[in-house]
Amino acid sequence: MRLDDSGTVAPPALAEEAPHLLIVDDDERLRSALRRYLQRNGFRVTEAQGAKEARTQLALFAFDLLILDVMMPGESGFSLLSAIRETNRVPVLMLTAMTEPGDRVSGLERGADDYLAKPFEPRELVLRLKNILSRSAPPTPPAARELQLGDCRLDLVRGELLRGAEPVHLTAGESALLMALAEHRDEPMSREALGAYSQFTGNERTVDVQITRLRKKIERDPKFPRYLQTVRGTGYVLKPD
Repeated sequence: MRLDDSGTVAPPALAEEAPHLLIVDDDERLRSALRRYLQRNGFRVTEAQGAKEARTQLALFAFDLLILDVMMPGESGFSLLSAIRETNRVPVLMLTAMTEPGDRVSGLERGADDYLAKPFEPRELVLRLKNILSRSAPPTPPAARELQLGDCRLDLVRGELLRGAEPVHLTAGESALLMALAEHRDEPMSREALGAYSQFTGNERTVDVQITRLRKKIERDPKFPRYLQTVRGTGYVLKPD
């Protein structure tokens, strides 16, 4: 195994959303080197020197992935993996000197997601970890196709405003402003920026007039708008349901 262990330089601070790994291995030197290398590659890392300590860490933290050695004093990695799989689907990469095909099969049968033999190339380990995490990540929710604005809904694909099944007539300027606000929903937009989406560039007063007309078509009480709100000193913001 070749690790760039040149530095005693502290790894960069990692964001809370960085994947949190648990390394379970009785080799302290390997664990330490792996921790530094993986931290430099954007992972948060916790160490455990054996199955007992790993169980404690698993009870304390929700890890994104486990790197699990097989041959450890006391309880083996295979036994620990079988126990983990009774209650936990956290992804596991087996990291071991046991290289026989039967050993790999045994690890996979117990629920391992991948199996890497020692000695290994650290860059390959990082790639395997990223592949496992990408496979286990929840699917990205589909982009919204419409926004609900009280008893109106805005079809973001067709650019149509509807009340029930009936279309609400919008002028070209009103439609352009509403779609601009929808694209940046929950984000205040200046009058100048809104004007750039329509033929009213440079005419802030006309933007105000169009917003007033839109409120009459969307809001239950245009004098106290719920959806098309004014942001003092900035412009307007769309706040859908």
